[in-house]
Amino acid sequence: MRRTRLRAVDDRAIEGLPVRLVIAVVVGVASLSVMMALVDDVGDIGATEVDVEPDPSVIVAEDGSQQVTLTVVEADGTPVEDATVIVRGDTATLDGQSFKRGTTSEDGTATVSLNPGLSSNQAEGTLDVEVKPPAGDGYTDRRENTEILVVEED
Repeated sequence: MRRTRLRAVDDRAIEGLPVRLVIAVVVGVASLSVMMALVDDVGDIGATEVDVEPDPSVIVAEDGSQQVTLTVVEADGTPVEDATVIVRGDTATLDGQSFKRGTTSEDGTATVSLNPGLSSNQAEGTLDVEVKPPAGDGYTDRRENTEILVVEED
C-alpha cells in the first residue's frame, strides 16, 4: 500500500505563488495611488483661476509713495470681490515693510500705496503680487501672477 503525505506536513509552497503575490501587491498599490490622486483632484475641477492686473505695472523707485491699483479678475475678465491682494518685495524692496495688503471692492480693485526701493547699483527689480481668493466661492490662484517692475529714476 502506498502512503501519501498530508498537505499539513508538506512545507513546500505552491510553485509561483510568491512571485504572483508580489506582482499583485505592487499592481494594487500602484492602482490605489492613482485612484487617490484622481480623488484628490476632484475638488479643484470646478475651481476658477484668478489673476491680478497691476496698474501701473512699471513704477519708479525712490519717487515717493505711489498708488497702485490691483484688479483681480477671472480668466474671462470678470472682477472678483473680497479677494485679498498682497504685494511683497522680490528683487526690489518696500520701504521699511515686508508687505502691503489690500482687499478688492465690488469692481475687483484694491489700491495700495507703495514706496519701492532698489539696492545700490541695481537698475531694476520686481515686486511679487499674490492673491488670496475669497473663501468658499470656488476660486483658486495656482498660476504665477503679474509682477510689478520697479525701475531706477533717470
